Amino acid sequence: MEKRIRIVGLVIILLLGAVLVQAANIQFFQAHKLATASANPRVFAARQSQTRGDILASDGSVLAHSVSTPTGAFKYQRVYPQGALFGQITGFDSPIYGTWGIEAYYDSSLVSHPQPAQSLAQLLSPTTSTDTVTLTVDPALQNLAAQQLAGRDGSVVALDPKTGKIIAMYSNPVFDPNPLVSESTATEKTAWKAYQVPNANGFNQLTSLSFQRTFPPGSTFKVVTAAAVYDERPDLLSKSYPQASSISIPNTNLPLQNFGGGTCGGTVDQMLPPSCDTGFAEVGLDLGAQALWQEATGFGWNAKPPLDIPGVAVSNFPTPAQLKNNVPFLAYGAIGQGDVAATALQNALDAAGIANGGRIMVPDLLQSIRDSQGNLIQQYAPKLWKTATTPQTAAAVTKLMQRVVTEGTAAGLFPASADVAAKTGTAQTSAGNVNQKTDDWMIAFAPASNPVIAIAVVLPFQALSGTGAEIAGPVMKCMIEGALARAAGQPVSNTSSTCSVGG
Repeated sequence: MEKRIRIVGLVIILLLGAVLVQAANIQFFQAHKLATASANPRVFAARQSQTRGDILASDGSVLAHSVSTPTGAFKYQRVYPQGALFGQITGFDSPIYGTWGIEAYYDSSLVSHPQPAQSLAQLLSPTTSTDTVTLTVDPALQNLAAQQLAGRDGSVVALDPKTGKIIAMYSNPVFDPNPLVSESTATEKTAWKAYQVPNANGFNQLTSLSFQRTFPPGSTFKVVTAAAVYDERPDLLSKSYPQASSISIPNTNLPLQNFGGGTCGGTVDQMLPPSCDTGFAEVGLDLGAQALWQEATGFGWNAKPPLDIPGVAVSNFPTPAQLKNNVPFLAYGAIGQGDVAATALQNALDAAGIANGGRIMVPDLLQSIRDSQGNLIQQYAPKLWKTATTPQTAAAVTKLMQRVVTEGTAAGLFPASADVAAKTGTAQTSAGNVNQKTDDWMIAFAPASNPVIAIAVVLPFQALSGTGAEIAGPVMKCMIEGALARAAGQPVSNTSSTCSVGG
């Protein structure tokens, strides 16, 4: 009996010790962290009792600002005048669900914080205020992207290839952040719940199809495969691949067929404009897993693009180890299928890398940060992210992409005066348990001789009969038209005879 009592007593002592240790941990070691945590009701109440800095677009239009609410539960409420148009970029500053998007990434600048002393008086009596964050996005081009997608699931990402500045980044489905900053708890909870309900294609409104979801890129990846030939195996440039409508691949009894059953072949330079699947699959087998993977990683695949917004997804190209015993997926990988998956952001960066002579700049949404007096605190400076390829290879692939427009899969889509270099992509895929669909892509930049814009367009889960040229092409055409008008200092229009709403 005494032994049992001793055991019980020891257990009680250990439990009391654990309670005391945890109490000390909370009271001393975790005190500051818990006291300043955004989930702490007192912290958030204090945040809502202070104004928050503005978020502006590149033209100065307001994307987010705080308004006083003298009769509300808090002194200030966040407002997003553009609503859903920039919802997935600005994110939100919710009393219940915290911050997301630019609101989260630049939170330390947007909240009231100590300002650097500009005088002896300020040094003796420090001041606190908020900063204004100005983004690189252009509302006119963003609105054009929204109009062209016309409610369809998909994404448009447009950037300056020479600087990495994001000019437009829009995707459907999208959400309006205003209900998430409502003074009504019921309104916030209802909106949060509704925004997380998947649509017919499995997408919810809180997840951006621009930078958080990946899709098989299809034949747009042939740009990377072609660059790999120039960089890693230039001897393959003179090899002529047989004319075929389908080919057999080692380790599988399933033939690899051209889209639509067409016949094609020839050299790499001859096969890129018509987007020959059989030929490029064989090119992939000749290149081998190591060379193809090395080229893909050079373009930024398998690494998270350093875009200044939370939640950026990594685009995937299988490693040589993964492809070692999977020859069919090496062949399919060379044409952007199999286990290859890309965000629209990554595909836009691929196009930008070719457009910028092989150099991919850090993608960025920040133009500048200024204090409450208008003094410049921070300004974006272009930085190199990846050296994807050589200027010589980029120039050669550019010529091939121009031929895609003049004689290949995008022939007749763009006016010659636009000088567009492009690549289409049609990836077979499935949406849940429904019949096979296609993810329809196009990447492009213009003018090819001196690019001012690089763009990726994707519309996932389209009809099996659709192609990148037919589905994504009209959207791209209007985006190129709008971007070139913008670069020339002209209004970005959606009403010209060559650009109709909805593609």
